[in-house]
Amino acid sequence: MNIRQVWAVLRPRTGRGQLIVGVLCLVLGFAVAAQVKSTRADTTFAAARQDELVGILSDLSERSDRLREDIRDLEDTKARLERDSQGQTALEEARRRATTYGILAGTLPATGPGIELTVHDPGGRVRATVLLDTVQELRDAGAEVIQINDVRAGVDTYFRDAPGRTIDMDGRRLRAPYRLLVIGDPHTLTTALNIPGGVMRTLKNTGANGLITQREKVAINAVRS
Repeated sequence: MNIRQVWAVLRPRTGRGQLIVGVLCLVLGFAVAAQVKSTRADTTFAAARQDELVGILSDLSERSDRLREDIRDLEDTKARLERDSQGQTALEEARRRATTYGILAGTLPATGPGIELTVHDPGGRVRATVLLDTVQELRDAGAEVIQINDVRAGVDTYFRDAPGRTIDMDGRRLRAPYRLLVIGDPHTLTTALNIPGGVMRTLKNTGANGLITQREKVAINAVRS
């Protein structure tokens, strides 16, 4: 047997099975390495000393307590703001209603756009029925507040003739000239007074003279007790 024959016998032969085994070993090696790395990462706290673990746990507990306290403070603040908001809204609504009712009842002064109607009656022929018709006509036209001379008109206002060419309004004596301050839409009120056969025509027929002045601001200060 020569040298070539001897080498052929001693040379390792690589078969298909050996290749498969080699690949499997390589895969297994990667898996083992990955497992070792994962185990080291998972056992970081396991390698820490007991006093270190106690410190870490204490720090986490304190952070959690602070966060819970912050949450409670924010919830309390939110609830307080909601209560304050609702209370303020209710208070403003109550004030608005009180003001509206006070104006309608005549117990509060009022200011707004409107007209001033001045009635001169040199012959003293304007009677209670004329003023009553004037007030009713103004109310029908949307008058919100009416004052005649220094007397505030109300829902139960009445007029009656009094001695000396005067008119009794709710127990108060009125004398010409009659000055009516009216809050409402100026144009609508003026139109209502000037309709054919209306208040202005009635005043003229009685010998009186009515003058309407539209105003952007009418201040009514008389109140009813």
